Order: sequence, then C-alpha cells, then structure tokens
Amino acid sequence: MNAMRYFNRLAVLAALGAVTASCGDVARSGRAPVFLVIDSLGATSGGATGGTATGFLQSDVQRLVTTPAPCTVTEPCQTTFSDNGTVVFHLALKDIGSVDNPTSPSSNNQVTITRYRVTYRRADGRNTPGVDVPYGFDGAGTVTVPASGTVSLGFELVRHAAKAEAPLVQLINNPTIITTIAAVTFYGQDLVGNEIQAAGNIQVDFGNFADR
Repeated sequence: MNAMRYFNRLAVLAALGAVTASCGDVARSGRAPVFLVIDSLGATSGGATGGTATGFLQSDVQRLVTTPAPCTVTEPCQTTFSDNGTVVFHLALKDIGSVDNPTSPSSNNQVTITRYRVTYRRADGRNTPGVDVPYGFDGAGTVTVPASGTVSLGFELVRHAAKAEAPLVQLINNPTIITTIAAVTFYGQDLVGNEIQAAGNIQVDFGNFADR
C-alpha cells in the first residue's frame, strides 16, 4: 500500500512538473503564431537638426542654444531636450513549414504595437533608479507591423524630466559620464488578440557634452 502511495505521488509530481514547464514555455513565447523581431534600434540626440539614428546615444543633459531670441551667441539659453529612439520591426512565423511547402504570414498575423517600456542599468551593478540611473518609464506609440516587410517607429528614449532629476541633473556641473544600457521592450497584439512583445538594448552615455 505504501509503495502504491509512493508511485501515485511520483505521478502527481511528474504531472505538475509537465504543467509548470508548459506554462513556462507559453510565458516565454506567447500564443501568437509569429515572432516580433527587432531589426535595429537606434537613437538621435535631442535638439539635433538632421542626422541619422546611430546604434548608441550621447545624451546631453544640457544644451546651450543661441536662437531664437532672447537667446544669443553671447548669452545662450540653457535648454533641455528629450532624446529620440527609432526601432525597425518585422515578423517571423514560428511554424515556417517545410522546404517543399513553406508557409507565409496572413493579414491576421499583423501586429499592432501600442506601448513600450524603457529601463536603464549599469555594467557595474549600481542600478538604483534616481540614484545611479534614471527612472524607468512607460510610453505610448502605435504602429502596425505588416505580415511581410518592415516598419519603423519613433519613440522617446530619454525624457526631459529625467534630466531634471538625480542622477542626471548633477551632471550639469560635473564632468562625470554615466554609461548605461537602455533596455526597451515593445508590447502589442496580433489581429486576433494574441499578446506579443520584443525587447532590444542600446547604449546611452549621459553627460554635459560640448555643444555642436
């Protein structure tokens, strides 16, 4: 009787383990039949005129502008700009079929991105928001990734407010550079309601850089 009870307990534990593993797989991959793929994640410095997005960002905590009035070359205005990010997406099917019979996405596989989250971390492990790195934040932005091809989305990578808070505001009169990795996660749904997300990283260096 004790042996039977022992084997029954093992069977229950095995079943629970299988369910837990299954739930873990679902949590990692989601129910959507496609992957949301980030092709590139770039940034442009706030207040810049023209230029293309690059794979890293020098985030200036303060800029001196000479126009418009009353700003002049001799009396420039101390100004803060947010910094912008640009991401390019495409979709990839989870079930790609076979060489002889490949599958292709349908219009139901289109994914609409509606929001994102940005957090910052440092390589030295000092990651307390408001002390070592800026606070993370949630932002909104909407774009639909087509079944085939790519699409880009512009978003705010560094907020104005972050440059008026610790630890960035102290950099205005301090030559220190704070190097971080910004982790950006994008969230959306396909046309049948399956949740989907994708994440990317970009280096952000904060400091009071020379105006150019």
